[in-house]
Parts: sequence; C-alpha cells; structure tokens
Amino acid sequence: MRMRPTLSWTPTEDLPPGTTDVEPVADALSAGGVLVLSGAGLSTESGIPDYRGEGGSLSRHTPMTYQDFIADPWARRRYWARSHLGWRTFGRARPNTGHRAVAAFGRHGLLTGVITQNVDGLHQAAGSDGVVELHGSLDRVVCLSCGTFSPRRELARRLEEANPGFEPVAAGINPDGDADLTDAQVGDFRVVPCALCDGILKPDVVFFGEAVPPRRVEHCRELVREAASLLVLGSSLTVMSGLRFVRQAAQDAKPVLIVNLDPTRGDRHALTRVALPLGTALTTVADRLGIPVDGRPAAPGES
Repeated sequence: MRMRPTLSWTPTEDLPPGTTDVEPVADALSAGGVLVLSGAGLSTESGIPDYRGEGGSLSRHTPMTYQDFIADPWARRRYWARSHLGWRTFGRARPNTGHRAVAAFGRHGLLTGVITQNVDGLHQAAGSDGVVELHGSLDRVVCLSCGTFSPRRELARRLEEANPGFEPVAAGINPDGDADLTDAQVGDFRVVPCALCDGILKPDVVFFGEAVPPRRVEHCRELVREAASLLVLGSSLTVMSGLRFVRQAAQDAKPVLIVNLDPTRGDRHALTRVALPLGTALTTVADRLGIPVDGRPAAPGES
C-alpha cells in the first residue's frame, strides 16, 4: 500500500499564543544576519492561495504526488490539463508588499539569504537576490528521461498547439499553479512529450512525496549555520522540508521568529510568533527600521 505524504498537522500540545508585537522581528533584523524562510502564506496577498490557512486549497484539493505522477498516465494528463490552465493565472501574479519588504531588507544588508518553499518566483520579481528555491520553480520543466531543462513558456506554447480551444472555467487556483478542474473538463487533453527524446515532462518542482535534492538541502543547512537568526514568513512548517531548518536553528541556539496568522509546527522552537498578515507585519517592521518599501519613505515618527 502506497504511503501518502503528510499534508496536514494538528497541534498535540499547548503552544504559546501568537502576538501582534513585531518588535522582536524588528530587533532581529536591526542586528542583521537574518535568514528568511518563506512559505505559501507570503504569496496569498498576490492572489495565490496557501495550502492550510483559512480557505486554503487543501480544504478542496489534494495536491499531485510524485508517486502518482510517475505511475499513472491519467494522473499526468489531469495534472498537465489543470496546470496548463492554472499557469495562465499563476504567471500573472505580482509581488506584494511582503515580498517587496523582504527585498528591501536584503538591499539594506540585513539578510544573509532567502530560502523559499514557494514555486512562484515572486521573491526574485520583487528584487531579492540569491533566493534558494527549496521546492523548485514552475518556470522550468525537466525531462525525466534525458534530464533536459526547458522554459515553461515553451511547453505552454506546445500544449496550446496540441489542445486548441481548451478553455474550461476553473473553480480555483492552487499554490502549485494547479487549477481545479473536473475529470469531465480535463476530457481528452493531450500531453506532449520531451521535444528531444519523447520522455515524460515534469515541472521542475518538488511534488508532495518527493525528496528535495540533497545538495540543495545541504546548501540550506549551511545558510542556517551562517545566519544569526531565522525568520519564518507564512509557513505552517507542516512538512519536514522546512521544519528541519527551524529545528537546526533552535538546536544551534539561534533565535527563530515566525510571522504566520495560524499556529505552526515550529512554534515550540520559536522566540515569538507574530499573528498578523504578512504585508502588515513586514511593512510595520520596515517603517520602524526606517527602510523604504517601493521607494516609500518611512512615515514620520516611525523610523
């Protein structure tokens, strides 16, 4: 029997309550050496839903697993039909104030790096440099046979040519760019193979049930070792891919600060959890530090 990956988490212990006090976050950033770890919650204000928050996509949608994608041709057809449609909306998303605040902190030398669990590229679009995409990026496609990488826009063009008139109305878009479609809407959608070897194409993202490449994990562990503190933004830390870095920082006695509306699996390791919307919290912190976001100067008396 195939094991399903962990998709949800329910607290089994009393966790410290969240706060609306952003001062510890401002203090950590003021001291510098902060490593950011971001999750889907940071992109909700850009119109991309998260997985587990209020109204999150897991309440209506089970994400594609690596095992199903590899083993089941129908699962691949369903995935690519839904992803092809979702890509049109997903690709139009733009950075929000949270992404831009992170970029501003980086420009002012307060960060040692950014690790993101998101696959949307919005940190880079906001101006952050050296972002480690823990779970990959929807901008790229990889052939599982020959290993060739290609741009997603090229695959989108090929899928449009193979499926003229494919214009179903999706019920929603998910954090992985997958649109909600019924099997009837998927219909006889045609999947195209690798243009070089006819192999199976897969988005260059880590599916649920798939391991993050070991070299990428070790690079992230090194970033944690080099950082003075870890700032978690918009992640429930349900899956081990992000939680392990929180545990590492805590074991090394480095402060862990979390900004997330809901409790997280890492709260017991954290100095504080700020229960505010990401955009509100981070722009408030930027104002307190006198750091402009989008060229906006800090408000008088807030620097």
